[in-house]
This record gives sequence, structure tokens and C-alpha cells, in this order.
Amino acid sequence: MRLGLPPPPHSPRLPGGSAHLGSAQPAGGGTAPRGRAGPAALSTSLIDLQVDQLGVMILWEAVVYQKSGLSAKSKKKGLSFEEKRVRMMEIFFETKDVFQLKDIEKIAPKEKGITSMSVKEILQSLVDDGMVDTDRIGTSNYFWAFPSKALHARKRKLEELNSQFAESSQKKEALQKSIEKSKIGREDTVERAALIEELAALQQKKEQLKAEIDKYRECDPDVVEEMRQTNKVAKEAANRWTDNIFSIKSWAKRKFGFEESRIDKSFGIPEDLDYID
Repeated sequence: MRLGLPPPPHSPRLPGGSAHLGSAQPAGGGTAPRGRAGPAALSTSLIDLQVDQLGVMILWEAVVYQKSGLSAKSKKKGLSFEEKRVRMMEIFFETKDVFQLKDIEKIAPKEKGITSMSVKEILQSLVDDGMVDTDRIGTSNYFWAFPSKALHARKRKLEELNSQFAESSQKKEALQKSIEKSKIGREDTVERAALIEELAALQQKKEQLKAEIDKYRECDPDVVEEMRQTNKVAKEAANRWTDNIFSIKSWAKRKFGFEESRIDKSFGIPEDLDYID
């Protein structure tokens, strides 16, 4: 099946200078001229040439088809966000010029394959990351980025990372020394295992005794004294608020002429409210 692609740049020619298979046999079926191959040799040569020509055509069509397929595939696949950022920076580094947004919107699609609708977003991301400088002059915003600044920024970042690496290495070395020091005297021995077992048993016994003590906590003299002090504070607070209520009732009776029973009923004050002895 033919793909309808252009022929290869060169096709093998047949003996006698003819590119057509039918013209290789002498006219009239006569004897082949002197100096030329005989009928058997000529037939074999024609078959070989026909196979070679067919192979060249198939190979050529495969190459052209592959190229066209790759081209279509590359056209289908768009640029990623990071690729657009890289190409945008190439515009500044290659030109070393200052641009307005409208200038970049014209250059980016034509030279770098960045769609004009995404130019503003890509440019703003570069400005936010400090890779592109911007300033407002009059009513226009100008953008620029020079390779020297990017180089200095990378150097500063490299120095910062080297400093962090050195600090982390020192911390790691100190921790490693601390670990080695902590291992001294903690080797796995029979004596150490016995001591650990004894410690676990003592801790368990301590918890049991603590639980037993908690049962008699209410009879603890310190706890009883603490309760007495708490009750004293609560009693003083209750009598203080009772005194405040009596003062307000007395003021209301003098100011508005209300009866005490009416005040108690209105504010839900118990009739037997009194100080705690």
C-alpha cells in the first residue's frame, strides 16, 4: 500500500542507462550485443535491481512517514509551564534588552512558541520568583533580566546551600559522637540484662503501691487540710455574695419603694437566704 509520499532522491538504474525494466531486453528478441551480459545474467540483474528499487521505496516511505508522525506528535504536545519559563528567560538573556508586556506578547509566540494568552502569567511568575525585574515608568511597566544577575543569584544560593550543608554536617558529626559516647557502658551483657529486668520489676511494684496509696487519699492529712482551706474560701465567697444581695435589696426598697417579697419573687431570691456560719 503506497502512502502517497514523494519518491526517494535516487533510484537504482538498470544496465544500459535505462530506469525502466521493460527497456532492458533488446528489441526483436535478437542476440544481446557484444560486451553486454547474457540473457540469464541480465534476468538475474533485473530481479536484483527490482528488489533493490522496491526496498529503497519502502525504506524512504517509512522514513518520511516516521518524520511526519513525529512532527504531528510534537505539534500536538504543548509546552509545559516550566519549559515556557525557560524559553521566556531565553528572550531576556539573548537580547539583553528591556521590554514592555506588549513587546513580549509579540516576540514570545513567534520566536519561542509560547502562546500569547499565557505570556502574562509566565512573566508574572518570573517576577514573583525574582528572576525578572520590573519597574513602572510613567504609565508603562518595563521588564528586564540580565545574565549577570542570574549568575550572582545562583552564586548566593550556592553559598547559602554550602553553608547549610556545612552546618548540617557539623550537627551530624556531633550527634554521631554523642551516640558513640552514649553506647559506652551500655553494651549488651548478662549483668545489664539482669539490671534492666530488675528495674522493670521495681517500676511495676511502684505503680502498685501508688495505686494502693490512692485508695486512702481521702484520709491523707494533707488532702484533708487542703479541703478545709478550700471550704473556707468557698464559705467566705458565699457570704460575700449574700451580703451583696442584701445591699442591693435594701437599695431597691429605698429607691423604688418595692416590697422585699416582690424583689425576691422577681429575681428568684430564696426567702430563707442567709449567711453561712
